[in-house]
Amino acid sequence: MLGIFSLFDLQQAIAAHPEQWRPLVFTNGCFDLIHAGHVRYLQAARALGRSLIVGLNSDASVQTIKPAQPGAPPRPINPEAQRAEVLAALKPVDGVVIFSERTAIDLIAALQPDIYVKGGDYTIASLPEAATVQAYGGRIELITVEVPSSTTAMIQRILNTV
Repeated sequence: MLGIFSLFDLQQAIAAHPEQWRPLVFTNGCFDLIHAGHVRYLQAARALGRSLIVGLNSDASVQTIKPAQPGAPPRPINPEAQRAEVLAALKPVDGVVIFSERTAIDLIAALQPDIYVKGGDYTIASLPEAATVQAYGGRIELITVEVPSSTTAMIQRILNTV
């Protein structure tokens, strides 16, 4: 059940054994430099259901949503295969699927998770995926950010020390 999946393989696994997957919790993001905020967020998300799937932005989609900043290296820092491997190895994560679109709308429409989770720094109104989740009757949960941190801030701190 654990690992990195193509969308097709993940759909097949869920359809074959829904009792192992549902209620299915889904979240998505870049997860470039994993930090304690990510770990706590993923733990809280996983606690909401039987399984947690992470939609991971591909390298190309990260580049569109996080354009290069002056004086900073281009994002992502870590390539998608390595980011996926690290995520898949985390205890709360049952599966990772890489997607190339700017948003996870198509992935959510295909998987129809029971619960869609994002960090509390979002609002339902600011989530492009919200209408898709609501259309099939899914639930949206916003998880409080316990450890305020960001990859962008981490990169900036590193650059300021060199």
